[in-house]
Amino acid sequence: MAKKPNYDQERRDRDRIKAAKKAEKAEKAKAAKTERKPDDANEAEAK
Repeated sequence: MAKKPNYDQERRDRDRIKAAKKAEKAEKAKAAKTERKPDDANEAEAK
């Protein structure tokens, strides 16, 4: 017998996973931005 679908729970799970991926991507972008920032400051001082 097939299981009864629980659409609300499945959607919450998908949204939770999507939010976690989005937060991880934003964190990586922030880390990359802070890594570049000192390089940009050094270039500005050199000019």
